Amino acid sequence: MIEANLDSVLSFARTRPRQLALADLESGRRWTYAELDRAADGVAAWLVARLGPASGARVAVIARNCAETMLLHLGAIRAGAVFVPFNWRLAPAELEALVADAEPALVFHDEDFAGVAAQLGVETVSLAALDGMRGRPPEGAKRHWEEPATLLYTSGTSGRPKGVILSERNAFFGCLNFVLGNDVGRDSVFLCDMPLFHTAGLFAAARVPLLGGGAVLVTRGFDPVKTLDRLGDPALAVTHYFSVPQMAQMLWQQPGFDPAKLRNIRYWATGGAPNPAAQIERFLDAGIAMSNGFGMSETGSNYGTPMDDPAKVIAKQGSCGLPYPFIETRIVGENGEDLPPGETGEVWLAGPSVTPGYWNRPEENEKAFVGRWFRTGDAGWVDEEGWLYVVDRRKDMYISGGENVYPAEVEAVLAELEAIAEAAVIGVPDARWGEVGRAYLIPRAGHAVDAGSVLAHCASRLAKFKVPVTVAIVETIPRTASGKVLKHVLRDLAKEEMGG
Repeated sequence: MIEANLDSVLSFARTRPRQLALADLESGRRWTYAELDRAADGVAAWLVARLGPASGARVAVIARNCAETMLLHLGAIRAGAVFVPFNWRLAPAELEALVADAEPALVFHDEDFAGVAAQLGVETVSLAALDGMRGRPPEGAKRHWEEPATLLYTSGTSGRPKGVILSERNAFFGCLNFVLGNDVGRDSVFLCDMPLFHTAGLFAAARVPLLGGGAVLVTRGFDPVKTLDRLGDPALAVTHYFSVPQMAQMLWQQPGFDPAKLRNIRYWATGGAPNPAAQIERFLDAGIAMSNGFGMSETGSNYGTPMDDPAKVIAKQGSCGLPYPFIETRIVGENGEDLPPGETGEVWLAGPSVTPGYWNRPEENEKAFVGRWFRTGDAGWVDEEGWLYVVDRRKDMYISGGENVYPAEVEAVLAELEAIAEAAVIGVPDARWGEVGRAYLIPRAGHAVDAGSVLAHCASRLAKFKVPVTVAIVETIPRTASGKVLKHVLRDLAKEEMGG
């Protein structure tokens, strides 16, 4: 009997062995599907020899983006181990906490993090050693596709990161959603400079093209100058790109930005944070197919904006688009009731891409799930045509004079101002109104930001209770590696600034 093949790299190694699958733009190394298949087998054989087949042992990595991380990821899956990419931006104490939680058997590293890895109290292996790994894993080494295969630690916007368990079934359907929603095929070329320890990098930008039979070009990380050059390089012929809205804004503001050079991009997907409507319209007007979407580490790719009708996308400004095929959605009120179109509630999702839960966190799982439904913690609503509008994280909402204020809505209005490069809004205590808004703004290079003018603009576009009361001009806004604003850090900063 021939077993079902659930491995797209193996499939394409048989049907299109000489087609490019993976390239590292820093080292210049390239792997066809046949070469990638052999390399993943070699890593898997080595891991099985060390850990045993279908061990479920955690294999961690701490490294900046490189193709070797993808080889380790694919090899760990074939060996029946659990791949755990660590956020290299974390402090040693934070990494030690992740090690204590995941209990990895091995920690792989690149040259930059050899010293850090050595301090974690776990056996370390250089990613360079992958070059010498040869052979094939034994039959039965891989675990069942519903068993944990990857452990992604959330970016921790509100505190201690949680390990999101993802099976290969979750990964397959999450990636398939993106494939079907963004016209991914054998001629697709993805530029991946989102971090590979994040779902956007590892799955949306790297595993998706490998599932669709295309190619992924891995870079060391986002660099506005290099990224812009690569997106416009006809030799690379990038067709798909994923970024957070902040990255798109930085690229737009680069001196050499030329929309004409980017029109080969069929889908520029954005996610990770609300993408201001003004920015989406700016890109679409310039002829760049920007597709806003919605997804999470816990749920994979869920929503995207269809690009067949740019005029409709503009008419639906601020929307995350329509649901991908393998996702179900509910908008739920405070009492657990389903809300009708147009009413804001919590977004609940279900489907085969949704995580079975958090690693070692039974109490968190109790909070996060209602039967098969995952509570995203995001506030949103759908219109009569099923287009989703994510208003903000529920925990970031504040109440001013009895009215709910979603900071993302205010941030979208601030993004309309040419002089503002970045904006973040939080609620701060107020004796009269309970809470009021405080806006943190980074001026665009060469521009001055006048607080009075900013507030006047907000007053012309928003209800009075939504208009920030105070403005702070800053040089940086704290963010996670995936671009999400660390609102809890801003709240702590505001307490210091305001003497609280």
